Amino acid sequence: MNFYTNTHPYYCGIDLHTRLLYVCIIDNENNILVHEKIDDSPDKLLALLKPYLGNIVVGVECMHCWYWVSDFCEEHNIDFILGHALYMKAIHAGKTKNDKIDALKIAKLIRGGNFPLAHAYSKEHRSIRDALRRRTHIMRMSAQLKAHVASTVSQYNLPALETRLDLRNSPDREKMRHFFPDEAVQKSMDLNLNIIETMVSELYKIEHYVKTQAQTHCATDLHILKSFPGIGKILALTILYEVGDIKRFPSVQKFASYSRLVKCKAESAGKTYGTQGNKIGNAHLKWAYSEAAVLYLKGNDNA
Repeated sequence: MNFYTNTHPYYCGIDLHTRLLYVCIIDNENNILVHEKIDDSPDKLLALLKPYLGNIVVGVECMHCWYWVSDFCEEHNIDFILGHALYMKAIHAGKTKNDKIDALKIAKLIRGGNFPLAHAYSKEHRSIRDALRRRTHIMRMSAQLKAHVASTVSQYNLPALETRLDLRNSPDREKMRHFFPDEAVQKSMDLNLNIIETMVSELYKIEHYVKTQAQTHCATDLHILKSFPGIGKILALTILYEVGDIKRFPSVQKFASYSRLVKCKAESAGKTYGTQGNKIGNAHLKWAYSEAAVLYLKGNDNA
């Protein structure tokens, strides 16, 4: 866990929501200077921060709509820090909880050097990373549809599907168009097959777009990643965009921890109580490296 320890004359904690935010500004003496709820307006936020520009740091908890606050601070040369959601939940939990209290607690965490840092991904490649994450989500939905087709075959005790049948391919999908004797079941399976067909087409488009973007700005890194056994196009792109700037990791240990490749022991009084923190880190990197390891081992088995 890394904490923000820089000092400033003023500290701003924002409890961020989709369409509103609660802003709290305190000084070095812990005096509350601003404690106000506003809507998601950059102009209103700027009006609150304007008297303190150049002497303030703004901190928010990591949630889905932090992008615009980060971009706003970058535009106005305001120091911005992003808080790790799981760590912050543990640190500033209390008996009473509301937006006003949360904003004050965030500001005090920053002032006290106890604000747990998350990585604020650069604006330049953030949208491409999100497009690739969306691709992974749709791919998993497609896999669920394929699994449903296979389980329905077993449900009605029909002949087992061919081992090499791949519903991503148009000829294999056509084999399933008249596979089920019950008309209602066939209609249900046709629904799956049609959705899979659309997904395959759209996934190809997004994969082509992301690959083109990667070849434009980091072709060398992409080529190096693809040269490793077990790492293909999608895994290379995932690793490339999820890592971002590799220099942000001071050691291999930090990078391995961020990638969820190490387990942290829970110990007390000399006794070990298993592991903890398994959900802290980058789940997408964990998936990529796990897939790469399996593909590498399969390649060695076939050699």
